[in-house]
Amino acid sequence: MCDYSLYGIANRLAEEGEVLVVHRFHTGSKGLTSPEYLKPTEQPKSLMANLKRTFAAQPRVSAVCIPDGAQPMLHEISPTLHQVHGLSTTEAVTFRQLSANFATYRDAVEFKNGVKVRLQDLEEGQSVEVLALSSKAGVREGKFIAGQA
Repeated sequence: MCDYSLYGIANRLAEEGEVLVVHRFHTGSKGLTSPEYLKPTEQPKSLMANLKRTFAAQPRVSAVCIPDGAQPMLHEISPTLHQVHGLSTTEAVTFRQLSANFATYRDAVEFKNGVKVRLQDLEEGQSVEVLALSSKAGVREGKFIAGQA
């Protein structure tokens, strides 16, 4: 899912095995994106290259959407979340849509202990590895187990 606040931003569906990061978009909302989209582009050195770059379509940072029930792994969880919710630094989670209501942040991750944390409450730069895009796959002890429900 992509929160309502990201609908005006170019987006695409995540791919299994992809590593994403939490990013604050120009709308002020947080969402997931590929670290590749955030790499600085090389500045053109010649006048002609500069003109071509000015008039060419500029690549934009795209939101990367994850469906409800997907199985990501969070890496390097912030010390605050770690302490408040009794989490490890790396946790397998289930991606959840908390609500179908319009104009509310609804994307969240659910930890094994039942705690749900909105994507908006994760730290910018949080690493999210997409293990499976459906709940028909299982994650146990940090390992992906195909075919589990």
